[in-house]
Amino acid sequence: MTPTLLTLLHQVDTPTVCNAIEVVQGKRGFDAFTRGTVLSSAPESGAIVGYARTAKLSAIAPPSEPAEVIRERRMAYYRYMANAPTPAVAVIEDLDYPACIGAYWGEINTTVHKGFGIAGVLTNGVMRDLGDLPDGFPVIAGSVGPSHGFVHLRDIDCPVTVFGMTVNPGDLVHADRHGAVVIPADVVPGLEAGIAKLMQTERIVLDAARRPDFDFDSFADAWAEFERQRT
Repeated sequence: MTPTLLTLLHQVDTPTVCNAIEVVQGKRGFDAFTRGTVLSSAPESGAIVGYARTAKLSAIAPPSEPAEVIRERRMAYYRYMANAPTPAVAVIEDLDYPACIGAYWGEINTTVHKGFGIAGVLTNGVMRDLGDLPDGFPVIAGSVGPSHGFVHLRDIDCPVTVFGMTVNPGDLVHADRHGAVVIPADVVPGLEAGIAKLMQTERIVLDAARRPDFDFDSFADAWAEFERQRT
């Protein structure tokens, strides 16, 4: 991913990226995106963009493994995040979903991850401490709650599933208040041009619809040109 593409991806929303992937692929049917409604700690902020650093956790019951195993895994997790090549996004599966109770993502953990250089987090789990989370570290989560429960890490650097979307370590993820998408590696070289083409063709209809004299005939003309350029 070039610096120019990274800058562009921060400027566009996730629906735009989903559509642009189809432009690059030349067909519909791309489905590596989240399902359902997500919550964002900073809905007006820009998108989270980066390569996935993944883990699984649980909080609904105490861990069954020895305490020293849990402590070692916790420190291994933080080392894993601290050593992430940037740009990086934490993608964390809460195994208790949809009955998640433990907020792993509060003021302390978000501040630590931001300090490590992580761009933000995508999780189907719980966030808390809204209003105290650091600026510039969006959390895209499944719910908001007050307690951390018995939260503990169960696995690190593994495939995860979040809101129906499977993410492998190292996948390129784009996420915002709409949800998230995994950008296929073979699409990346053409994505900048795909976004430009998408925006150009959408302006044909949008510019027409915003004119004072807009009516059905002008819509039909604009739509015909839109369809011609989209193919």
